[in-house]
Amino acid sequence: MPPHLTALADSLPSTVPFVGPETQERNNGRPFRARLGANENGFGASPKVAAAMAAAADDMWKYGDPENYDLTQALARHLGIKPDQIAVGEGIDGLLGLAVRLFVEPGGTVVTSLGGYPTFNYHVAGFGAQLHTVPYKGNHENPEALLAAVLKIKPAMVYFANPDNPMSTFWPAEDVVRLIKGVPDDVMLILDEAYGEFAPAGTLPPIDLIRPNMLRMRTFSKAYGLAGMRCGYAIGDAEVIRAFDKVRNHFGMSRMTQVAALAALEDQAHLAQTVKKVEHCRERLTRIAEENGLSALPSATNFVAIDCGSDGAYALRVLQELGRRDIFVRKPMTPGLDHYIRVSCGPDVEIDLFAQALPAALEAAGKA
Repeated sequence: MPPHLTALADSLPSTVPFVGPETQERNNGRPFRARLGANENGFGASPKVAAAMAAAADDMWKYGDPENYDLTQALARHLGIKPDQIAVGEGIDGLLGLAVRLFVEPGGTVVTSLGGYPTFNYHVAGFGAQLHTVPYKGNHENPEALLAAVLKIKPAMVYFANPDNPMSTFWPAEDVVRLIKGVPDDVMLILDEAYGEFAPAGTLPPIDLIRPNMLRMRTFSKAYGLAGMRCGYAIGDAEVIRAFDKVRNHFGMSRMTQVAALAALEDQAHLAQTVKKVEHCRERLTRIAEENGLSALPSATNFVAIDCGSDGAYALRVLQELGRRDIFVRKPMTPGLDHYIRVSCGPDVEIDLFAQALPAALEAAGKA
């Protein structure tokens, strides 16, 4: 008899939060022509990243620095905070798992938004905790309702993303600060700011707003174009950040990832160019939606949520028809949000392909 899974592991589905485009390509027997579903940065990283990686290639026989020293110091200088207020990890996804492990007991309760980021929910389930979900308010996460749920059920943790995935919406900083100040001291607030570089001015609270019961999550995967390198960082109180050393994989950040992230951070001019390209692409995706009789939400991220004008079943057929035309997009699945498809910004050639495929996909999906 093989060893038994733990009771917790045995109770979990054999699934992942997202089916990758590579899996879909293997199932389809051909590649996508436009990769617009994973909120990657199709405009690419700074050319200085490739140069730095090439220069470092001969050192790849070495493990990465387990303290992530150079990158942490550079982030501290860039943000104007102290190095001991930053923890570097394997993307926000990895850091979310560590945070749940650190602050949520098995059987504990976590508050989040119904339809919010599924990878966070995956970690909560994986560590044996329970989710309490709060519906969106229209197309926005609802910070007032989240806070009310926190005060009522007294969870170990509450998760809030600003700007939001999957709807691309955002709240101004004053509303976020109200949530931050309202969360009790013994509840850990996870503030996911993965898309912060794309948001309007005044969206993110001041960087020096650091509290012992808050972790702010940021990433190199989006604006910096390094999704394949898996590098994110948490900002928080020094004592809380130090707790990550109890559970993190100390050699989890490869030497190449550290080199790439450092080079990306140092090229702020390229970052500014990327933000402008994303703004232009968001405007274009909005026009494409309107040309097809659809509407798009104003976006504070590097993707646009397009209302397919019917119900979730129809939006799913639209997504599938786009897939049959080798256009990869995604969509929310939660009722109330599921009549949207989510299209990532990308190079003009891929947006051209999406624009060409959308009318036929809408017709084939059978909209009345």
